[in-house]
Amino acid sequence: MSSDDSRTVAPYGAWRSPITAALIAEGGVTTMWPQSVGESLYWSELRPLEDGRYVVVRRGAGGGIADVTPPGVGARTLVHEYGGGMYAAFRNASGAENVVFSDYADQRLYRQDLEVEAPGGTAGGSARWSAPQPLTPEPPRARSLRYADGRVTPDGRLLVCVHERHEADGSVVNELVALTTDGSALPRTIATGHDFYAAPRISPDGRRLAWLCWDHPLMPWDGTELWTAALAPDGTLSGERLVAGGPRESVLQPAWSPDGRLHYASDRSGWWNLCRDDGRRGIPLASRAAEFAKAPWVFGLQHYVFLADGTLVACYTEDDRDHLAVVEDAAPLRELPSPYTVVYSLTPLGERLGLIAASHTGGWQVATLDPRDGACDVVRRGRPVPVDPAYISRPEAIAFPTAYEPGSVTGTPAAEPEGLTAHALYFAPTNPGCAGPPEEPPPLLVISHGGPTSAHEAMLDLDIQYWTSRGFAVVDVNYGGSTGYGRAYRERLRGNWGVVDTVDCIAAARFLIARGDADPARIAVRGGSAGGYTTLNALTRFHFFSAGASLFGLADLEEFVRGGTHKFEAQYLLSLVGPYPEARATYRERSPITHVDDISCPVILLQGLEDVIVPPRQAEIIVEALERKGRPYAYLAFPGEQHGFRKAENIVRAQEAELYFYGRVFGFAPADAIEPVTIANLD
Repeated sequence: MSSDDSRTVAPYGAWRSPITAALIAEGGVTTMWPQSVGESLYWSELRPLEDGRYVVVRRGAGGGIADVTPPGVGARTLVHEYGGGMYAAFRNASGAENVVFSDYADQRLYRQDLEVEAPGGTAGGSARWSAPQPLTPEPPRARSLRYADGRVTPDGRLLVCVHERHEADGSVVNELVALTTDGSALPRTIATGHDFYAAPRISPDGRRLAWLCWDHPLMPWDGTELWTAALAPDGTLSGERLVAGGPRESVLQPAWSPDGRLHYASDRSGWWNLCRDDGRRGIPLASRAAEFAKAPWVFGLQHYVFLADGTLVACYTEDDRDHLAVVEDAAPLRELPSPYTVVYSLTPLGERLGLIAASHTGGWQVATLDPRDGACDVVRRGRPVPVDPAYISRPEAIAFPTAYEPGSVTGTPAAEPEGLTAHALYFAPTNPGCAGPPEEPPPLLVISHGGPTSAHEAMLDLDIQYWTSRGFAVVDVNYGGSTGYGRAYRERLRGNWGVVDTVDCIAAARFLIARGDADPARIAVRGGSAGGYTTLNALTRFHFFSAGASLFGLADLEEFVRGGTHKFEAQYLLSLVGPYPEARATYRERSPITHVDDISCPVILLQGLEDVIVPPRQAEIIVEALERKGRPYAYLAFPGEQHGFRKAENIVRAQEAELYFYGRVFGFAPADAIEPVTIANLD
């Protein structure tokens, strides 16, 4: 600290910050899934203060912004459990705007009609929508019939969507169905026979349909098939043709150009690059060592679109951030100036681009961008109250050496080659009013993201800023297996889950310790879902970390693979770990529960009690073992929460409980007033 530094010296972790847990939970909404109808822009909002419900919102051509979804109703689908693509906006046969959405309560499809819109609307909104009318039958059992990712024919009469049936015997069937938008005909199956379907997309003339499908044990980033067929007015398909894809080629995000040519993203080159269907192998567009798509954990994402004049605008990931560019045949990409570093999804809006995106200093925003001059207008800020930039820690993209050393862990994992590089985003402690003790490095939180085939992106994340503004350093590790770095990097995790991810997290921490950016005696690892598994695995198989936090993390791989999760991920572990039961020994070796006796540091576990992806039993078996062995732990279970916490009060409690936990373990008193957490067996 320089002699003229007026900041208060306080222990790391004890700094006072305006980025509170309440601000994280209550200070805004998460905007997602943009769509458009003419000049009208639609999107979905997750609102923690409204009991975590999703709401479809519209900005009309006149500028008025108003909710489409009525109070008390949630627009959310549970197809694949992760959902996405829960609504479709379109014009009906009379030219009026309509929305069809999945109601979270019963998973039926409902239609709403735009009844009145005053001309020259204001920001307060001037549209009136009809009450939701059901289009699909009441399911025989709660939420047993589900719908997602729908699109409507240009005449507004027919909806094609993904359908998921949960049968009485516990089996789950996925297929494509077609139904009328006026409710005059029940859904009829038009494509079936594969384990999964996604992205039904209708050509501009309404005469052709494209869609994706794949089968167990593949995940959509492993291999998919893109099909197309003639689409009759009643939804019947004929003349089916395989366009691209297979077990070693992931094809994603089909889309039709205004002149009726089918496009898609394929990773046959090693990267998700854009292609155009030519009836044979497809014509590559903008070949580049960059990703023009992202792992489809949810339905309905689109990272390239065609504007009204035919301009192709794409988002691509390169150098640890997202870029926007115009793609033209036989021409270099024309990058568009943009204030954003992460793009969630795109939609055409006349000759402008509609998008949901974020930056280093700003959370998710709904915006429009003019590709002619780069002019960008913000339509809606997910977080209307800005955070003082002085408290924001900007990410530093780091690349660090990593290698799996045979014999460093037990079991029989496939060896990772020597001399590899892994990636992460590093966030330094940042607070204009506080500084840590002189010559003392800060504690470090090592975050392992979920998925595991996912990635952390370079945007403002108040979950991270909560820690950095209190004096923690944070490294968010995009370990081998993460997306955004090509197929080869993604496949480092094949057969190596629990090894590569764990070793890369430790390598990131060691890299920062060597730079002097972290205290080797105060290193914590944390993560949710698959990241929770990496956390528990690191704590049980390595004596490196000082503390850990598992949020709905996986503990027993055998229980998971034997049917303890949902269909979408039911066979995911075959590629991540190996065939079961042939590789039973590996499953046991890689399961944290097998090594729980080896946990030598305190652990906090946070779990939603309605989680069907990682059921509560996964946390409870760790708790039971820790209690039996007298190891320090805290366990907080949240009724009504699923895979991830959506209710404001639970978000606050989980965030503050983890801070309190670290305070007890690392020996500091948080500046916040926090309800104490019971930490069993901690002296």
